[in-house]
Amino acid sequence: MSADGLFLDADLGEKAYRSAMAHAVDAVLDARDDEPYSGATPDALAAELDAPVLPEDGVGLSNAIEDVAGDVLAHSVDTSHPRTAAHLQCPPMIPALAAEAMLTATNQSLDSFDQAPAATVLEGRVVSALADLFDLPSDADGVFTSGATQSNFQALLLARDRSLAEHLEYDVQRDGLPAAARDLRVVVSEEAHFTTEQAAHFLGLGEDAVVAVETDADHRMDADALAATLDHLDREGREVFAVVGTAGTTDFGAIDPLDALADAAAEHDAWFHVDAAYGGALALTDESDRLAGIERADSLAVDFHKLFFQPISCGAFLVRDGAAFRRMARTAAYLNPEAHAERGVPNLVGKSTQTTRRFDALKPYLTFRAVGRERLGALVDATLALADRTAALLADADDFELLADPSLTTVLFRYRPRERMPDAAVSDLNAAVREALLADGTALVARTDVAGVTSLKLTLLNPTATLDDVAETLDAIRAVAADVEAAGEVSP
Repeated sequence: MSADGLFLDADLGEKAYRSAMAHAVDAVLDARDDEPYSGATPDALAAELDAPVLPEDGVGLSNAIEDVAGDVLAHSVDTSHPRTAAHLQCPPMIPALAAEAMLTATNQSLDSFDQAPAATVLEGRVVSALADLFDLPSDADGVFTSGATQSNFQALLLARDRSLAEHLEYDVQRDGLPAAARDLRVVVSEEAHFTTEQAAHFLGLGEDAVVAVETDADHRMDADALAATLDHLDREGREVFAVVGTAGTTDFGAIDPLDALADAAAEHDAWFHVDAAYGGALALTDESDRLAGIERADSLAVDFHKLFFQPISCGAFLVRDGAAFRRMARTAAYLNPEAHAERGVPNLVGKSTQTTRRFDALKPYLTFRAVGRERLGALVDATLALADRTAALLADADDFELLADPSLTTVLFRYRPRERMPDAAVSDLNAAVREALLADGTALVARTDVAGVTSLKLTLLNPTATLDDVAETLDAIRAVAADVEAAGEVSP
């Protein structure tokens, strides 16, 4: 059977590629609508997406693209819509979309230099630039990851192995976990992301190894509570192998007092990791001093698919001392034989939990080159300013309850149409409003719990969104809430 027009070979392949890419671009643009989502339910989508996944005979590329346009793209969330504000899911920048097309077409894999020569060198350049951005020392190093879940996992992997090697002279890579690992503990804020518990599970320590520390009135880890927790764990004979700070919590956008955490970690000889997946982009702005102490981290996670406006997935894991990667290094004769190191051939596979790995570094690289630091920082500033203006709008409204001043770009609030409305009714109403908005497709907002009461959240990551767009979202909340109450779906 002929492969003509299916691969990037000469003549037919090149023509087919140009045609397919143009058709795909048209499909994406044509699928955009006035609303951020079609409102289709899971059952409706399952009924519509019922065509054979692997038919005996293909329908042809043009027909397949049209099918995807009508069945998939038409029912996808428009992340570039100004009323899409549910999750940390940003609108992707056009330079990054161009990079995505290039990196997928060339299909480089970062697990060996001979599979991705320029890509391997360029990732190293981007990592060095990131280390400079966060004021890490000259011997810092890093690797691109799928995001903070992977980055946070790698941080605790290196921290665990470092602790057991230096305190017990134990090689986990070779020998597995010793019995003493039962006493290992990692300390985090009670507002920290769940990936710390997830990583502890994956690392064989169990979620009980994660100790949560109280937060202050601004939802930041309380430094005094941290000191008390560390002293208590010491008295219990526990080994605190890592202190994890958060620069931008998921709900409140809170930034822990990183300098105080660094002091505490150093005093207890613990690895200091900073999860800056959300707030790391402050380094591009005049508010970079809010990240003071991040330069003291032994490792940090930064995501580009949040406030750097890159397509999913795109993150990086940075370490203060590149030698730390030796604890997860390995060689394979077909990929990275020891002779390569002697000849100075770059080896990235020994820094990653992945083998085959995409050239995701191209996306921020092309974006940085095209846009520049000043303009990119201004886009971050625009989202921060919109969050502040949104909070002011909510504070002035009689039927909304602002729950906290924004720290980054999340704004937490509740719809409370009557002052004395019980919390239980407020929870029911806000949960129903969120579901009604999704079903209507008018606006996408998130829900969370604050002090045990269901609340709503606007996650503002779109620099093109305006306060008028936010006002339309609030009006949509009022409208669907009136319908919910009129239908008697919640208690008065």
